[in-house]
Amino acid sequence: MRFVRYDDDQLGLLTDDGTGVIDLSDRLGLDGDEPLVEYIEGDYDAAEYEDEDPDHDVEDVEIGSPVGRPGKVIAAPLNYENHIEEAIADKDITTDEWFSIKDKGYFLKAPSSVVGPDHGIELPFEDRRTDHEVELAFVMGEEAKDVSAEEAWDHIFGYTILLDISLRGDQDRSNRKSYDTFTVIGPCVVTADEIDDPQDLQMELQLNGERRQYENTGDMVYTCADVVQYASLGATLEVGDVITTGTPEGVSELHDGDTIDAEIEDVGSMTVEVTGRDVSYADANVTKGGQE
Repeated sequence: MRFVRYDDDQLGLLTDDGTGVIDLSDRLGLDGDEPLVEYIEGDYDAAEYEDEDPDHDVEDVEIGSPVGRPGKVIAAPLNYENHIEEAIADKDITTDEWFSIKDKGYFLKAPSSVVGPDHGIELPFEDRRTDHEVELAFVMGEEAKDVSAEEAWDHIFGYTILLDISLRGDQDRSNRKSYDTFTVIGPCVVTADEIDDPQDLQMELQLNGERRQYENTGDMVYTCADVVQYASLGATLEVGDVITTGTPEGVSELHDGDTIDAEIEDVGSMTVEVTGRDVSYADANVTKGGQE
């Protein structure tokens, strides 16, 4: 099943052809702010509604992030060898600074940075480079603490596409990746039983119709289960937490007016518009002050 969150707090199923939405909130009596989490934690079964006629056309609703405000967004850094080489060549990191989840752990993105594909990306500064990164992400379906990689698969509810938008600079990674709209998730969460092998999915990102990123998830350094295992050592992973698994090579700069088309095999596709602001980072920089 492919779950979508639409019009702020409604839960639905995306039809097989991706053009319609079957309402679940009304049928199942879901009324919380996070209907997907409510569904996962409750005694509900949406399977009986899979073949219903759609209640809405996708074009007539606003598709949001499947989980509107996750408790945590956990991200694996530099999890594809070709992107590590790219980052070193681009001087975003040096060979001495390179690290993986095994060396330095994961990083966190602010839950307030999460939006759905129909919301779009807003670039915060006109004078700072901001890049796109397409990633396979997943939503936790069970609480996990100190789980093995073998056990981790059973704790994943489903898979989704995540755009990790990144401001380049010297600031802490979590800072640069936590601006509003910098975590685009969607358009749906595909339940784990629908994915034969999450480590064999083709990913593609096109920027203004030109392919920029194209990679198979089998090329990850650490698998989805590895990331769950590591993350659960330091923190309890909760239902609805989103974990994202790193991006391959091909990241490039975004500009006002750009259009991103992102697709992951068997998961879905989404189109995201980019807008800019007439704001300078230099002018917006913090100045020291205090009470008189």
